[in-house]
Amino acid sequence: MLGEQIGELHGKRTARRILSADGGQFKVEVSFEGNGKVLGVDVHEVGTYWSVSLPGGGLYGEGQGVVLSANGGAATWKGGGIGKFGEGGAVSYRGAIYFSTTTPGLVRLNGAAVLFEFDVDVEGNTHSTLWEWK
Repeated sequence: MLGEQIGELHGKRTARRILSADGGQFKVEVSFEGNGKVLGVDVHEVGTYWSVSLPGGGLYGEGQGVVLSANGGAATWKGGGIGKFGEGGAVSYRGAIYFSTTTPGLVRLNGAAVLFEFDVDVEGNTHSTLWEWK
């Protein structure tokens, strides 16, 4: 069951790199940074993911990153999801990530399945929303 919303971040895509392009399919690597709140803690996030095109126009991706708290703590994450293209090259992903941390205020993330929505508009602006899956 979808639990409470535990985070929201806004940011910017910072880099894209084509890893392969063969037979009409591709693999791309994307990095991004953003700011927001996770469990009420102000954080700065840095992340990178790769995605591959799927038959029929969809995307599958996996990523990793870190959220840095204002008090100097950190939580790392890894996860994956399914994506699709929007108008003008926008992309939208839905999936799950898993955190690891010892930072006070964020330790509740350990052992939790965190569902996400991650959207990137045509200008490269990112928006992430996180929910705890109960």
